[in-house]
Amino acid sequence: MTENHRVRIFDTTLRDGEQAAGINLNREEKLRIALQLAKMNVDVIEAGFPAASPGDFEAVKLIADTVKGPVIAGLARTRKEDIRSAAEAVRGAGRGRIHTFIATSPIHMEFKLKMTPEQVVEEVRQAVTYARSLVEDVEFSAEDASRSDVSFLAEVFRTAADCGAGTLNIPDTVGYAVPEEFGAFVRTVIEATDRPGVTWSVHCHNDLGMAVANSLAAVRAGAGQVECTVNGLGERAGNASLEEVVMGLRTRRDSYGCETSLDTTKLWGVSSMVSRMTGFPVPPNKAVVGSNAFAHEAGIHQHGVLCNRATYEIMNPEDVGAPGSRLVLGKHSGKHAFRQRVEEMGFSLSEEKITEAMALFKTLCDRKEIVTSEDLEAMINSEILAAAESRRIVLKTFLVQVGRGHGTATVTLEDDGREATDAATGNGPVDAAYRAVRRIVGIEPELENYSIRSVTEASDAIGEARVTLVFEGLRVSGRGASTDVIEASIRAYIDGINRLFQMAVSKGVRLYGKNVG
Repeated sequence: MTENHRVRIFDTTLRDGEQAAGINLNREEKLRIALQLAKMNVDVIEAGFPAASPGDFEAVKLIADTVKGPVIAGLARTRKEDIRSAAEAVRGAGRGRIHTFIATSPIHMEFKLKMTPEQVVEEVRQAVTYARSLVEDVEFSAEDASRSDVSFLAEVFRTAADCGAGTLNIPDTVGYAVPEEFGAFVRTVIEATDRPGVTWSVHCHNDLGMAVANSLAAVRAGAGQVECTVNGLGERAGNASLEEVVMGLRTRRDSYGCETSLDTTKLWGVSSMVSRMTGFPVPPNKAVVGSNAFAHEAGIHQHGVLCNRATYEIMNPEDVGAPGSRLVLGKHSGKHAFRQRVEEMGFSLSEEKITEAMALFKTLCDRKEIVTSEDLEAMINSEILAAAESRRIVLKTFLVQVGRGHGTATVTLEDDGREATDAATGNGPVDAAYRAVRRIVGIEPELENYSIRSVTEASDAIGEARVTLVFEGLRVSGRGASTDVIEASIRAYIDGINRLFQMAVSKGVRLYGKNVG
């Protein structure tokens, strides 16, 4: 295989992809997807199965009449009415193709077709000849080829080629093949058929999770076209994933010695569009276009990526149109990535405060599935910076109980290593907790304002509480954050009291009371 060998990409998202249970695209949605596929420079768009329904016929016709650039193909069984319908549907295309097929495996011929091998060969002869009389470009597929006898398959393909089929497709219809066997099988079929002028194609399903591997093995064996779908959509477990095939060939050009014509920077956008329109979400761990495809959480990985992206990324996110690499902060993250994120957010913390913030962050990771930048900002503001400015009293533990119309709270505070505990009742858990805090510290500030908001939208979001306290002519604000809104409220109140003591000291005002410690 030469270095400049080009593999054609035959996209069947709108035909085989739409056959996935639960997908039903209307013609306008199909057109929008087809237009994006054309912009991405796919070689062939299989727009549908015109004989399947009037709606499918109209969709194929609309795409053929509208979309410029790629070959527009319509699928057809070997029946004359199917072939005629496909020809009519693609007539308006700049380059139209009829893609006709019949099964060739013993099990399909016996139980589904109820035809002898000789009858199948004659069916192929008549179908391809008729299709070629209607259009210049005909593709023939031997359904379930991977479970067919090689000698018979070669005879069928020779018949199709001699009758005018320019593309011969070897499908692994039920995903039965494995890469080593399939590559050898494809090579044997090509050699046995002995028709040098045709384009050899493969169409692999993913029942055993090897559709992409089988497709690439076939390319190595001489296939010049790969049939695939965006996001790997299709019957049962789906088809070979277009984005994985394309990026496999591109990233390992040194191994396969070939390339495609696709503008890979559009892969991410097309994947997102197809996901939205079909209602089939892209798994986060999906290769190339999954949300985690360029995300790193492990500390070792994050450190490597920060030093040189190529340490853990074999593709650039920009090459597939992805937003970029993401360092996901989680319990596996290291200090290097944590410090960078904090600095990117505009905070300048000492090494001591970074260590303290990191410890709080790890605790938060055990309580929250995803820690966002907003969560991190709230934590640093309420726990680290507030502590740096005014920490005196620290919340150690609390317990609240709620009944009809009242609440009780037991709170333990610490000051300089000494602890004090008290309990109180109130008209709710927050009011009860505030009363307990006041009993411990020995002052009664007025709560002028109290508010709490969700920092993010998820159910495990951090709640950020804010209070305004007034006492002895002093007015301060307090802030606290936690995934527990009661805890956030208590922390905000204690933060306000700490600020009162700090302000009193700075202004030379003496606050009387027991005070912790």
